[in-house]
Amino acid sequence: MTSEDTPLLELRGLHKSFGPVQVLRDVDFAINAGAVTALVGDNGAGKSTLVKCISGIYGHDSGEFLFDGRPVNIHGPRDAAALGIEIVYQDLALCDNLDIVQNMFLGRERRVGLVLDDDTMEQLAAKTLSDLAVRTVKSVRQRVSSLSGGQRQTVAIAKAVLWNSRVVILDEPTAALGVAQTAQVLELVRRLADSGLAVVLISHNMNDVFAVADRIAALYLGRMVAQVKASEVTHAQVVELITAGRSGNLGLPPENGSSSNADNGVES
Repeated sequence: MTSEDTPLLELRGLHKSFGPVQVLRDVDFAINAGAVTALVGDNGAGKSTLVKCISGIYGHDSGEFLFDGRPVNIHGPRDAAALGIEIVYQDLALCDNLDIVQNMFLGRERRVGLVLDDDTMEQLAAKTLSDLAVRTVKSVRQRVSSLSGGQRQTVAIAKAVLWNSRVVILDEPTAALGVAQTAQVLELVRRLADSGLAVVLISHNMNDVFAVADRIAALYLGRMVAQVKASEVTHAQVVELITAGRSGNLGLPPENGSSSNADNGVES
């Protein structure tokens, strides 16, 4: 069940440049609690830059952030984390030589005095996986090096939601996964939204997008050209928005639809 109320996170008029290269141009972006919003765009559209602005890794030149309808400032990753914004990057940032518990609490270890509180961390890790209905992991004391690609992805997602997250951004979570593992990860993505989180899914795979997304936001050459309900557009329309910035009455005005002022080298 998706929320149609005030967006949990909203960006208004976001601009971001790197020197003379303008990467994001007047971007509006809204995501709702209890919904999966797919962020799509071709390589160079500005997806990674947008996410890094949300996470506080990059500052922005101008624009406004609202969280729960209130203006907020995100000056760094700690500010984003304090709001409950977590990002699972494509490389997952997991350590193969550590077990699942150690990975989930890496850098945020629980302690009793100077001693690690292993029992509490193990219980919380197991509870988080259980709450997410993750049944593919036999033991939270397995080393990550022993896990499959799908299991690694579920651990990375569980790590993100362990910290009372409210917004979870997933960067290509099904990349390089097989059919069965992809299905498992997409089921987990859906469960995250159904539990009330706002989920952003970055993906080039339109089958994945239409399998789980409630809304689709399309970036083209650093501009947000459409934010629509997934049920109201077709696969072909989304591909046109990604590749041309326009599809029918969606996207850029006709006179700008073939704009050639793209900046090469823009981060995707």
